[in-house]
Amino acid sequence: MELFLAPESWPFAVAVVIMLAIAVIEGAGLVAGVSFSAWLDHHLPELPVHVDGISESWLGWLHVGRVPLLVLLTLFLTAFAVIGLACNGIVHRFLGFYPTPLLSAPLAFLGALPVVRLSALAIARIVPGDETSAVPLSSLIGRIAVVVNGTARAGYPAQARTRNEAGQTFYVHVEPDSAGSEFAAGDAVLLVSQISGARFHAIPNPRPDLL
Repeated sequence: MELFLAPESWPFAVAVVIMLAIAVIEGAGLVAGVSFSAWLDHHLPELPVHVDGISESWLGWLHVGRVPLLVLLTLFLTAFAVIGLACNGIVHRFLGFYPTPLLSAPLAFLGALPVVRLSALAIARIVPGDETSAVPLSSLIGRIAVVVNGTARAGYPAQARTRNEAGQTFYVHVEPDSAGSEFAAGDAVLLVSQISGARFHAIPNPRPDLL
């Protein structure tokens, strides 16, 4: 506790507080039917991608777009806090003082980046991504999707799962095609148009027998 409350550890203590705040906000959002994670991904700008589907930007290096942004943020805050507090603890144990945040915070920041990359890569291999380079997402128009997370409203998409003709699973974000409508988790919807990237307009499934 002394390590956590030390003035020199304030950047890492703030990171822990932010993680707790994210947990509370996401939990409250799920209860209210609104996904904070989906909102963040909805406002994420499209990343330039190479022909193999991998982004050439540094955000792509961190697998932004392949893993939900809120997961990446949580991974970064966790790695940043753990690395920073560990460094402070080691220095204090052997040298008797805590290093200044001007030194420890940048080191923890740089150390957290490869941790986020490797962790996100492992998650991306386990959890199906939003897109596959071999298949254009526009080909999913006309497919049936099932909402799996959050409540979709106009301008506030929710995550949904669908399959293409080859049986590949895709996770996309859907929102109602008309204002005033909404889709809850478990609802089957028909993808009617592509907004951008993995975001689609949808309508209630007109033929339940298609499932």
